[in-house]
Amino acid sequence: MATKSKETGATTSAKHHRKLTVGLDSVGAANCLRILRGGMAKSLGLRLTELKPNIVTAQMKLQPRHLNYNGRVNGGAIMAFADLLGAIGSALHRPAGWRGGTLESKTNFFAAGHGSHITGICTPLHIGRTTSVWQTTVQNSEGRTIAIVTQTQMALPGRAESD
Repeated sequence: MATKSKETGATTSAKHHRKLTVGLDSVGAANCLRILRGGMAKSLGLRLTELKPNIVTAQMKLQPRHLNYNGRVNGGAIMAFADLLGAIGSALHRPAGWRGGTLESKTNFFAAGHGSHITGICTPLHIGRTTSVWQTTVQNSEGRTIAIVTQTQMALPGRAESD
């Protein structure tokens, strides 16, 4: 769980994530940090471990809220985790003022998720001007692949202030 610093008010995970953006394009870094401040990233407990234009890796410490009645990781939690990684990867490549979202997502499940955490390794298959395709391999804490998620992300010009 992230803890808040008394001096800055920032959480330890926010500080960690900011450190990972050092050396990245400032627009891409700001886009990624905006996603990480969102409710889903916080709810899942996503912690980035690597953030580069062609690879995004993260871990999610498993909590009871992530598990189904069999004690395995819920498929929706796996898909949401992978979706966030694809969104972050895509955000690294968006121009200033542009927004994005998932157009399509496909998940293949190979094994039940269990253990202390899951890890996601997300790489681009295609990066274009308005779309990108990202593939996330999700592994359990023993390194076994439990799912592969392929998603198409869109990039759209930002809305005018009056929209």
